[in-house]
Amino acid sequence: MDSLGIFGKAFQENMCKLMVYDRAYCDQMQEVLDVKYLELKYLQVFTEKLFNYKKSYGTHPSNDTFNSILNTELIDENEVIQKQVVDYFVKIQAFPDIQDKDYITTKSIDFCRKQVLKKAMMQSVPLLNECSFEEIEGLITKALRLGINNDCGYDYIKDFEERFIEKARNPISTGWTKIDKISKGGLGQGELVVVVAPTGAGKSHVLVHLGSQALKQGKNVVHFTLELSDTSVAQRYDSCLTGVPLDELMVKKEAIYDEIKDIDGQLIVKEYPTKSASTITLKNHLEKIRQTQMEIDLIIVDYGDLLKGSAVRKNYEKRHELESIYEELRGIGQEFACPIVTASQTNRKGLNEDVITMESISEAFNKCFVADLIVSLSRTIKDRNSNIGRLFVAKNRNGPDGIVYSLFMDTSNVAIKVLEKDDVVKLQQKQEQRQKQNDFVKAKEVFHNMQREKGARK
Repeated sequence: MDSLGIFGKAFQENMCKLMVYDRAYCDQMQEVLDVKYLELKYLQVFTEKLFNYKKSYGTHPSNDTFNSILNTELIDENEVIQKQVVDYFVKIQAFPDIQDKDYITTKSIDFCRKQVLKKAMMQSVPLLNECSFEEIEGLITKALRLGINNDCGYDYIKDFEERFIEKARNPISTGWTKIDKISKGGLGQGELVVVVAPTGAGKSHVLVHLGSQALKQGKNVVHFTLELSDTSVAQRYDSCLTGVPLDELMVKKEAIYDEIKDIDGQLIVKEYPTKSASTITLKNHLEKIRQTQMEIDLIIVDYGDLLKGSAVRKNYEKRHELESIYEELRGIGQEFACPIVTASQTNRKGLNEDVITMESISEAFNKCFVADLIVSLSRTIKDRNSNIGRLFVAKNRNGPDGIVYSLFMDTSNVAIKVLEKDDVVKLQQKQEQRQKQNDFVKAKEVFHNMQREKGARK
């Protein structure tokens, strides 16, 4: 360690610490840092696990997730190294502040360059005896050029064709033509979709609708429920797929089975009690399903806010926990190469709003940053009486957002349709007529009751 002078143990530990807490710095170091440059074995193992996670999931692990990784994925290391790695992570969590952050950031490339140069010089020793000066020069030049990125960026003219190559998203249709149109076909693989709504507005119904549409397309769906029972969710699928009202399912059991038995897609509903399952729990269960040779096409989590953090820490704010959960959900979608759909509760502000924006998302606004598509569902009391609502596209990485769509929404049979403006007017008029008829019947009943009471008094 002394051979590196200022780049000794303290510097290298601070480098690794900074990579945990500064994502931009970690991305930079991932391009230039070979873990073998680190001269302490436990730092090599620590950094390797960090880089492997980022490479696998395309995102930075939360502290909770990384803590779980270090406690479960070090079995190949001896006990001394395992303890050193875990103890080091505990230490940096206890003291997250980093002294001389700017200095470490500036000098990190110099550290890497010196390590490469050291290696190049050692490789040059036998080459001297062979007078292979050109090879020696090449090794030294390469070492000195470390950190110099030859990629100047995307060349607007030269790389013209690249921007017209469609990336493989393999989207699953939402069943709503208008939503499919603005989202380039629907829900793309590896994407996180969040449905935002107040309590009782119909979040779970929307999730069932999306799952049902996937089944109709021959896709395999895994539906995690953390609020309703697995049989209740399955019954909602029965109703959504067949159109049979929920209160008539028992008497039409045979007809329902005849209609759903030939569906090409496969549905697995897994129930967990509220706050009993973490993203690691879900991932482990998905791995179990994958081992049965079932290809997973769509993952539904009803809903993300009801998951627990991967680990429990004192003074860990709920908003940070939720941000981590949503980052980890997106990571699961990317690992299994399929869309993952979940829901989020609004805060009190969203209860009476005609259009719910991201500002009304409960607890953690930052969890919106990782989502690819966010839609909000709003339904006033009057809307519910008319079986209508509004779907607001709050965020859309694949197209336009800020668009409001009117919905027909009948929760009695999980029927949800995007409406045209004329359809909304017709539904409202129909509801008004129905209300007038009900008012007339009630008034008639009151009149007859008054007549009977009058007659009785005589």
